[in-house]
Amino acid sequence: MREILVKSILNKKKKRDSWFLDDYTLNPYEGCSFNCQYCYIRGSKYGENMAEGLAVKINGREVLDRQLAFRVKKDQYGIIALASATDPYIRAEEQYKMTQGFLELILKHRFPVLMITRSELIVRDLDILKEIDKQAIHAPDLSGRLNRGVVISFSFSTLDPGIAATLEPGAPLPQARLETMKKCKEAGFLVGMNCIPTLPFISDTDEQLEQMVKAAKAYGADYILIGGLTLFGSGPADSKMLYRKFLERKFPELIPEYKKLYRIFYAPPESYLRDLNERADRICNRHGIRRSIV
Repeated sequence: MREILVKSILNKKKKRDSWFLDDYTLNPYEGCSFNCQYCYIRGSKYGENMAEGLAVKINGREVLDRQLAFRVKKDQYGIIALASATDPYIRAEEQYKMTQGFLELILKHRFPVLMITRSELIVRDLDILKEIDKQAIHAPDLSGRLNRGVVISFSFSTLDPGIAATLEPGAPLPQARLETMKKCKEAGFLVGMNCIPTLPFISDTDEQLEQMVKAAKAYGADYILIGGLTLFGSGPADSKMLYRKFLERKFPELIPEYKKLYRIFYAPPESYLRDLNERADRICNRHGIRRSIV
């Protein structure tokens, strides 16, 4: 693990994310040891996401404290997504506790937070998160719409443990994530599932979507977000190439279907996404679970 110094760590978005409602992103680490093969970081404009390139932003607490204080003076409260380009609870967090330190500063300055993770380690920080949940100040246009200071989202691409172990080799298996989500719900938090991406012809079928929605309901999710798969780049470490190798090993019969679906683009066409959304809406409505945080 490299230790690096940064000049800035809190990233202000030009526009609030319509799905996650965050105004800021915050990444305590560079790279991610969960090594999800389809990760949008791989080959995209955001850079690579390789375990070999892991780095901890060792002065991050000092920089974040300063940046949050500046935003408070400007009255620029908003949801901070932790994290957008790595998981906040990669294995290195047990040693460095950067995420824990960031949460203490977020509480100090009373910002709301969105936690996006696959890890059971989030349970360690539930006491801090409870205080943030009570004390956070929202941006004026969200105040009243979202009466919680903390949202906890668990990420899934599939519930199949074999596929997950192949595509997300460093991450806890889906069942462990579901059980951790249930613990967070029982502790009183607003929780949900990010089924982003679903995998074309693998976890985006009606049967698989139904399983994910049923699991969301059974394990206490307040919402479920369902989206498509993006595949970037052409290099050996990029998501498009790594995912192609996954298909060659596990689902070679699907390669022609993927070629038709993606052609020369990094995302499937609007017609596919529209169909996915319509089917997801029908299934979620049937099971009484919403497809948005609020």
